[in-house]
Amino acid sequence: MTYTPRPALVTVKARGQECPLHTGEKPLMATSKLNILYGESEEDVLASQAALIQKAGHQVKAVLGRKGVEEALKQGKFDLVILGSSMNKNDRHHLPYMVKKSNEGTRVLVMHADGARHPQVDGMIDSGRTIEALLETIATMMSQQKAMAAGAGR
Repeated sequence: MTYTPRPALVTVKARGQECPLHTGEKPLMATSKLNILYGESEEDVLASQAALIQKAGHQVKAVLGRKGVEEALKQGKFDLVILGSSMNKNDRHHLPYMVKKSNEGTRVLVMHADGARHPQVDGMIDSGRTIEALLETIATMMSQQKAMAAGAGR
């Protein structure tokens, strides 16, 4: 028997509505380089995932834990903040508010199912999904942002 993996199911918020997105398993290269803040609570997860996101063409500042995310937000601006699945529920709930307070235009992606019902979270992906699914979610979020910006410029 041969195992064929199913495409990942990702939810992205677009104009206040949740849109399911089926992703493929091919790695995506970034069409535009993003400045990403990536936070996890486990060092080994942080190091491996951040390296893969960087390899896809993005600039990544990897930080450990809630305090690391808070300090990084004070030091600079980011296009996207990713809150990893190893961060606790409390951090995944409170940090999106801090992100939006520091820079309203920064997008927030939560790598856990509970992000879907948070008003400050722009996208979420179930924990345990592949890095390729994460990269595709990032690309989808950014293309939606560009489309909304183009529509607003009319």
